[in-house]
Amino acid sequence: MIDYKYCMIDLETLGTRPGDAILSIGACLFEPSKGEITSTFYVTINQNDSREQGFKAQKSTMEWWQKQVPEAQAAAFKGELSVQSALTQFKMWLPSEICLVYGNGANFDNALLSAAYRQMKMDQPWPYWYDRCYRTLASMFLTNRVERVGTYHNALDDAKTQALRLMDMVKTHNLVLK
Repeated sequence: MIDYKYCMIDLETLGTRPGDAILSIGACLFEPSKGEITSTFYVTINQNDSREQGFKAQKSTMEWWQKQVPEAQAAAFKGELSVQSALTQFKMWLPSEICLVYGNGANFDNALLSAAYRQMKMDQPWPYWYDRCYRTLASMFLTNRVERVGTYHNALDDAKTQALRLMDMVKTHNLVLK
């Protein structure tokens, strides 16, 4: 039997396309059989460094950010690390064993993070066949709700909330994640 590890990632970005700037990476490791989050990761990325590295911003996303709560804006735009440093830290944090990586949308979190690794000429820390789509599962089990963790659009809070909801789906519907 394979001993899987499970990771939920959430990004806050300046756009919705691969190649758009990532503001923050939030992630958590979780154990579905125990219903608990076992480790967390959070970094913010400097916008100037992102621009210098060729990452883009969409005007509509910049306008959207102006309408978000100050706590979410402050967290996302803190900009502490270079893109390379943030990606390196995430790679060092993610388990090297078989780790299924869930993101909120088949073409969003995982795709944008993968594109960032490619743009920076770095190896992605998980093989593409371990990509999983949380949004698809969430749409299948709309009745499963959990109490919100923290602030909307804080990458770590969103990742934790999504992981908790996924674990609730596993428990309620007797799902096996592979």
